[in-house]
Amino acid sequence: MATQAHRRRVTTVVLAVAAVWAGQGGAVAATAVENLPPRQPVVADLRTGFKPCGVGEARAYVGDPPVLRAVLYDPEEDNRPGEFSGVKGEFEIRWRDADGVEQRLTEVTSQVGSGGTVQWRLPSDIPANTVVSWRVRADDGRAVSPWSSDGSGAPCEFVRDDANPALPVVSSPEYPEDVFWSDGVGTYGSFTFDSPSDDVVAYRYYFGGGPVGTVETTTLGGPVTIRYVPQTSGTQVLQVEAFDRAGRSSSPVSYTFHVRAGRVPTGQWKLADAPGSGTAAAGTGPAARAGSGVTFGAAAPPGTGLTSAARLDGTGHGFLTPGSSVVDTAKTFAVGAWVRPGRTDRDMTVVSQDADADTAGTPAFSLASRTGATGPAWTFAFGGARVSGGTPEAGEWTYVLGQYDTETGTARLYVNGEETGTEQAATATPSTGALQIGRARGNTGYRDRWQGEVADVRTYDRLVVPGEVTELARRVPEPRGHWSLESESDGASPELYDGAPLRLSPGATLHRGPDPSCIPDLDPGCPVVRYPLVGDGDLELDGAGGHAATDEPVVDTGDSFTVGVVVRLPEVDGDGDREGEGQGDGERPMTVLSQGGPHGDAFKLRYVPSVYRWQLVVSASDAPGAEETVVSQVRSVDEVQRLAVVHDDATDRITLYVDGISAPDATATVRSLWTSTGGLQVGRARTADGWGEYLHGVVDEVHAFAGALRADDIPALGHGTEPCLC
Repeated sequence: MATQAHRRRVTTVVLAVAAVWAGQGGAVAATAVENLPPRQPVVADLRTGFKPCGVGEARAYVGDPPVLRAVLYDPEEDNRPGEFSGVKGEFEIRWRDADGVEQRLTEVTSQVGSGGTVQWRLPSDIPANTVVSWRVRADDGRAVSPWSSDGSGAPCEFVRDDANPALPVVSSPEYPEDVFWSDGVGTYGSFTFDSPSDDVVAYRYYFGGGPVGTVETTTLGGPVTIRYVPQTSGTQVLQVEAFDRAGRSSSPVSYTFHVRAGRVPTGQWKLADAPGSGTAAAGTGPAARAGSGVTFGAAAPPGTGLTSAARLDGTGHGFLTPGSSVVDTAKTFAVGAWVRPGRTDRDMTVVSQDADADTAGTPAFSLASRTGATGPAWTFAFGGARVSGGTPEAGEWTYVLGQYDTETGTARLYVNGEETGTEQAATATPSTGALQIGRARGNTGYRDRWQGEVADVRTYDRLVVPGEVTELARRVPEPRGHWSLESESDGASPELYDGAPLRLSPGATLHRGPDPSCIPDLDPGCPVVRYPLVGDGDLELDGAGGHAATDEPVVDTGDSFTVGVVVRLPEVDGDGDREGEGQGDGERPMTVLSQGGPHGDAFKLRYVPSVYRWQLVVSASDAPGAEETVVSQVRSVDEVQRLAVVHDDATDRITLYVDGISAPDATATVRSLWTSTGGLQVGRARTADGWGEYLHGVVDEVHAFAGALRADDIPALGHGTEPCLC
């Protein structure tokens, strides 16, 4: 006899068997399964809005009436093939009103499949600043699950916050608000954010021009402090918003402060002293004694504004030292210089500082050229870190700078204005030894002596921010030629400032614009004359031999240079012939500018009609069949285009610009571009058969510079004026 205890959930199986015998036998079975209740919703599957279920201190805070969400499951046994086993959600919320009376709302959702999510968007009149509790259960139409709060479950709670936090208060001891002026670019300052609201959990801040960030409080309603290093001088504005735990934000508050320029170097030696001098004068800091292996009066890096440099002979007498410590290596510092190595096959030190006596064999820091398994590299070593990058080249000027940041505990290296290598963790190590230029102390004396030129050595007691590094490494390009192509004398078009003229060949014709006193619309006898590309004239080339050229090289292709030109190509008709040409060669490449030697071009800028692209071609040497590097950009729909080529020898990059823009694939790495000996060519290039690739089109405004123009300067080319080389 079954008891009540046995009459719980029982699964009854009825088996009917029928046998039919006809030489063979078989059996058929049928089963019937009783419905099982849905599973109890799991607390981990519940969400208040998008916040997890929590109670007490872990309850959710929301800014608006939330959407309650739950995942519901029906037992797998109920999910028969071909049948839909759905479940509904039954939500219940409770709270107490101002009189302490419990209020309750319920909602039954539509049906979803097992494992589906049900949700209830609460009404807009849910009370604010009141603890609301909720739970949910599943209903399959025949049975219901336990509530999510039953047994080992738990209720969910939330509070709707209908008030934004108060405006935050911003303060900074280093950069107080509206005080003229505060120190300074490259120097960290603390900025503290606080709010009168006691439920603030985070602040979002934005410094004009960057950075942008969010910082969380460590305690509810507590203040936070961030560290910031100004990147530029002048008036700066910081905006801060406070966020409470409900996600509501305050209005932004603006904090204005004024930043001085960065502190001057603690030591600076331009090394532009008179030949024969035994001392290097200091712009700041103590003068530096020069060893007898130092010769003043060497050529300075061009485009830097420096007048001369010092040459160190690499011997034991080739050094300079002020005889005292200049850098406090226990704090943030930076050291940089212009250098031109005479060799790269051994370790050579640019600048170092002697370590204290108990740290034998290693300088406190060193900025150097070092050899390695992969070749020479620039290196900054300090506090157990060694950052390496960039490749020293004998006879090439380079700006190198290393710095240590106590805030981040890292060492960085910059080569020619760009950060290189990977910043590394370093440990600040105090030192009181003397600064050394051109050598580093080892176990048995000084070693790693510099052979080559050095100029403008500087040390700082602050960070040198990226913008400053870029300017320190900047070499202002020098004009080498500007041909406006508006006049001709003795078969040549003069350079604007009495430089080398462009000599015109047959097939190269200077075109003048219309006579302003003869207007065809007013006088039918006046001829219709096209306007020049720029200014009062341009150069027409016939594509059959017409070109213009200088007698000597205009730019040193082995160093940094920039050339620019304005060009118009004729239209192509349906037979592939160019406008006014009729030569059937509409698919052949046509060179606009080139400069090379007897056998090839160091570079050539050409148009390839078959692919509708401008190409910049660089050859590896002045030899027939030399390997070529090609970058290109698509020709735009504009009839007139402004082209430029920029070779930056400091970064070993050459770039093609079309209408002031460089495409991502229009830059190539070119190591040691060879120095051309031939003149600048307008409208032709060297080919396997001699001169060829003649241009059929119109050119104007040819520019040439020694040095690499910045990307921001390129759009100014080709408008009849000079770019501002600031």
